[in-house]
Amino acid sequence: MINADTILFALLMVTVVNMVRYLTALRSLIYIMREAHPLLYQQVDGGGFFTTHGNVTKQVRLFHYLKSKEYHHHHDEVFTGKCDRVRELFILSTSLLAVTLLAAMIL
Repeated sequence: MINADTILFALLMVTVVNMVRYLTALRSLIYIMREAHPLLYQQVDGGGFFTTHGNVTKQVRLFHYLKSKEYHHHHDEVFTGKCDRVRELFILSTSLLAVTLLAAMIL
């Protein structure tokens, strides 16, 4: 029989891998955003997004941009595809994190 610790460790590893995938996709979105949508790049503090002195309110602007799917009106297909990917990975990572925390409390 499988131990509860093994299940929790496997779930944690899947969550960590998906969080890394999300952060990598977000970094590449910001890189693409510099050319495809320079105004948004400035609004979300693209250059300082992953720094310790990054402005959180500007980072939340990107969250709302992706949440409301404002990118569907953009002309660049690479940019809209990357936005879709980041949005889906954010939803997946958040869900996995919630399930992992719930499983950790139960087990």
